[in-house]
Amino acid sequence: MTFSPVLGMILKGYPRISETFISNEILLLERLGFKIHIFSMRQPRERFSHDSIKEINAPVDYLPETLLKPLFQFLYHNIFLAVKNPRQYAQALGIALVRYGRTRKSATLKHLFQAGYLVHKFLPRSGVRHFHAHFAHSPTSVAMFASFLSGIPFSFTAHAKDIYTSDIRQLREKIALAQFVVTCTEYNRKYLKNAAHGNRDAVITPVYRIYHGIDMGLFSFEEDQSPQKTKPIPPYQILTVARLTPKKGIPTIYKALQILKSCGVAFCHTLIGDGDDRQKVLSLIEKLGLQNESNWLGTQPHHIVLEHYRKSHLFVLGCEIAENGDRDGIPNVFIESMAMGVPVVSTNISAIPELIENEVSGLLVPPGNAEALADAMARLLNDGALRSRIAANARRKVKKYFDNRKLILDLAGVYKP
Repeated sequence: MTFSPVLGMILKGYPRISETFISNEILLLERLGFKIHIFSMRQPRERFSHDSIKEINAPVDYLPETLLKPLFQFLYHNIFLAVKNPRQYAQALGIALVRYGRTRKSATLKHLFQAGYLVHKFLPRSGVRHFHAHFAHSPTSVAMFASFLSGIPFSFTAHAKDIYTSDIRQLREKIALAQFVVTCTEYNRKYLKNAAHGNRDAVITPVYRIYHGIDMGLFSFEEDQSPQKTKPIPPYQILTVARLTPKKGIPTIYKALQILKSCGVAFCHTLIGDGDDRQKVLSLIEKLGLQNESNWLGTQPHHIVLEHYRKSHLFVLGCEIAENGDRDGIPNVFIESMAMGVPVVSTNISAIPELIENEVSGLLVPPGNAEALADAMARLLNDGALRSRIAANARRKVKKYFDNRKLILDLAGVYKP
């Protein structure tokens, strides 16, 4: 399969350690013959990246990140573009002013300037014939304005926070203007379709549900040697991999762990990840007296995370809907854990039940319920028959529905004209 025109991928940042699903997608598309040019809105912010990044051939151009400091650069490229294509620029500016009037956020003007910078400075030598943005908020705003300024169609992939914290009017407008939309869960697809139907005058844009998959070759284990398949011996190794944000329900996890400790359960809980709630989480660990049972490692590269999957007896995440509406779709860490034979306990919100069928391929409890979470964790740690059945069912489901080598063919079919 070949795809001669270049696909311009607009990303919030590149590379990002938390967005392996995007880098894996780019790598697999390249292996199918796609030519990709990456436009990143941010420079890398982490000190390392996953090994798969080294295999990606796509060139990368970085846009100015802020509005004021690079203002002269923005004005230079945008004024030249406006003189060259006054009608197109006036149309894009008009849309930007309408959108600014809705939200009063200066980021709208920054996104217009970033798009003008991209189109005038980078586009002529790129060969790009289609823009695709990952995340429905700022990257799609840049893609939308770049489309107005260049006449090149755009599309976008909507994930989680970018859907549920976006102004519904802005989101509806992007859907109507896009050539197509991709999202990673059926739950999201229904929400986006409902949002699109609010624009009664628009032709309804196709919205495709294509799950994020994983490389089944990376996430594997020897079943006859797996400690997860039998009743483990205390102290139990419990794992959480997550960004430290409200939607992950980290406080509920530690409250559940305190309940287990009070019942005499011996365990070591490892938390991998970082985020804005770091200090709150570390303070809570101390407040609950779990310092001796808890191990926070921060953000870690892929091979370290894999090693923790291999030695863990249970994976837990307390997903919930945050006050601002943010929520998970299907966290990739669930798919990875299930592929590795590690039983998963989580909550029944959003699209999680699309992956985890309660009592069949994992255990799900209501969000925010530490007692129920503790009970589910205890069951999976102590009931060997339940562990074996759930682990086997979970791995079968991942192999059938979440193998990225199969899913990338569906995505390629959407991109290919």
